[in-house]
Amino acid sequence: MTVYSPKSENTGAAVVVFPGGGFQVLAMDLEGSEICDWLTSRGITCVLLKYRVPKGNHHWDEKCQCHITPKIPRALQDAQRTIRLVRSKAQELHLNPGKIGVIGFSAGGYLVAQTSNIFTPTYKAVDAADKLSSRPDFAIALYPGHLCRAGDRFDSSIHVTAQTPPTFLLQAWDDPVDPICNSMRYARELDRAGVPAEVHLFAKGGHAFGLRDKQHPVSSWPSLVENWLKDIGVL
Repeated sequence: MTVYSPKSENTGAAVVVFPGGGFQVLAMDLEGSEICDWLTSRGITCVLLKYRVPKGNHHWDEKCQCHITPKIPRALQDAQRTIRLVRSKAQELHLNPGKIGVIGFSAGGYLVAQTSNIFTPTYKAVDAADKLSSRPDFAIALYPGHLCRAGDRFDSSIHVTAQTPPTFLLQAWDDPVDPICNSMRYARELDRAGVPAEVHLFAKGGHAFGLRDKQHPVSSWPSLVENWLKDIGVL
């Protein structure tokens, strides 16, 4: 995890960034450091996570004796640990421990959904930081993947409840990698659980546009996120 300090007045808020990459690679610039440049310019502490990607086998990893050893969610372990570490360093980083959120892109968007709904520790406690909650206070997922399964079914491992944090979803209708049903199905589950959410679906933008799309209205998403953060009291 790499911490980027605010470039303007510190708002006390922090965002942990989960880059995408299909759980095979990580787009550390497009969906990482470039995102931190934007967040820090708005007075938000940015924490860029380089989580483990298990050789393209979705979000799981297996040891050689796979008939004995259960699958291990390496990426989720790293995400939970990072949120706890940031919360434990709140005083040192001049943060409000109740304003620590997450943002993720594509596969990182799936990690946003996991951390927003799976609060049971996925690893053995390391130190005192692991006594703290790994639940983010707010969540932002852009063009998330893996949530919409065959037959338009929602991923059965994600159980949305009233404890799920306020969520912002955004996706392009012409996304050729992760169809909009990922955001739509998640939005439906959030609605059923009574979780406040804001959802934006754009006609064009494709996939993995990050902050680089300057040709379509989808490029306005940072200002939409900022307004939403003001609405929910984070900024």
